Amino acid sequence: MKLTALQLLLWHSALWLVQEATPLRPTSSLPQSFLLKCLEQMRKVQADGTVLQERLCATHKLCHPEELVLLGHALGIPQPPLSSCSSQALQLTGCLHQLHSGLVLYQGLLQALAGITPELAPTLDMLQLDISDFAFNIWQQMEELGLAQAVPPSQGTTPTFTSAFQRRAGGVLVASSLQSFLELAYRALRCFAKP
Repeated sequence: MKLTALQLLLWHSALWLVQEATPLRPTSSLPQSFLLKCLEQMRKVQADGTVLQERLCATHKLCHPEELVLLGHALGIPQPPLSSCSSQALQLTGCLHQLHSGLVLYQGLLQALAGITPELAPTLDMLQLDISDFAFNIWQQMEELGLAQAVPPSQGTTPTFTSAFQRRAGGVLVASSLQSFLELAYRALRCFAKP
């Protein structure tokens, strides 16, 4: 009898440990139509960002964002947090808020790049428009889920670029950072897909 009780206790302890070690799936899921629309919008924004990077590389020889990181810190180019979207702390409400806030931040960063060069103005305008649409889509979904705040977040502080070189280097850094942001956003949104 004692042996059976001990085996049952060990089995229960082992089961508890397995449950603790199992990665958590999000407790909520998002509609497939929303996720498909987000995926389409991400692809558009990524394509626009890639075009911006390629043109800055071809025209101004600013091809390696890693070489400009120190300048990015000096210019005060912020990075949006996505801590609620990481696999360790995945939360629907926090993640959607951070995605939306990050997109709003990128809208502000792109506005600060206005006047980068006349040739890049249409590319920059398209990128801003696509990011705006993506942010609106996420905000709409947050409203449908009852997660939206009464007032959408503002863009916050954006850097001031005082020279043409700073705007061009800022464009490379912002486009590179945006690509990384979108990759993390894509992974997070995939986790919220209905099984």
